[in-house]
Amino acid sequence: MLGEFVSQLSVFATDTISKLGYPGLVAVMVLENVFPPIPSEAVLPFAGYLTTQGRFDLFWVVFSGGLGSVLGAEILYAIGFYGNELVVRRFIRRFGKWALITEDDLTKAERWFGHFGPKAVFTARLVPIVRSLVSIPAGLAKMRQGPFLFYTVLGTSLWSFILAYTGRVLGQNWSQITEYVGRYEKLTWLALFSLGLIILFRKYRNRRPSKPSLSSAE
Repeated sequence: MLGEFVSQLSVFATDTISKLGYPGLVAVMVLENVFPPIPSEAVLPFAGYLTTQGRFDLFWVVFSGGLGSVLGAEILYAIGFYGNELVVRRFIRRFGKWALITEDDLTKAERWFGHFGPKAVFTARLVPIVRSLVSIPAGLAKMRQGPFLFYTVLGTSLWSFILAYTGRVLGQNWSQITEYVGRYEKLTWLALFSLGLIILFRKYRNRRPSKPSLSSAE
């Protein structure tokens, strides 16, 4: 049921950009950021494939994808900036199921932001689901608009280029990229989990009281 729903969203997204062109791509990417079930790994590779048909240009696909992502990120940033964590979490508990978002997803985004600070806005743009939600912790932390916009543009442009170019290379097999993205996401979370363990180990080691030397004991 869930897979069919996501599949229908993918069809809607690809139909939209196929019929409306670049404006449709911008609109879909705005929705993809605010409504994560619309997968960018289905939208942008399809647009990249259309560049091989002469219908799109790779530069404008990347530009449109990045622009839509930035606009969507600004909406979520504003929610965090002008709201507070309790309200956001209450909203997700009540309505998150409609967007396939849970409190755990927000917690992951907050941890990502906590580990990497402002630079998380860049690194998280390369990870599905978190790439959208990281804007909320940034807003909650009252991150300055300048750095937020800079890292967002940088990250979303890179993500858009990777997916669009891969779709162009795969051609008619562009849909295969969803399998690779799934594996990439698992590896990313494994790396983040390992990094968290290393950080915790270092904090524990630094907090351990040092043993008094023999000379000080005398």
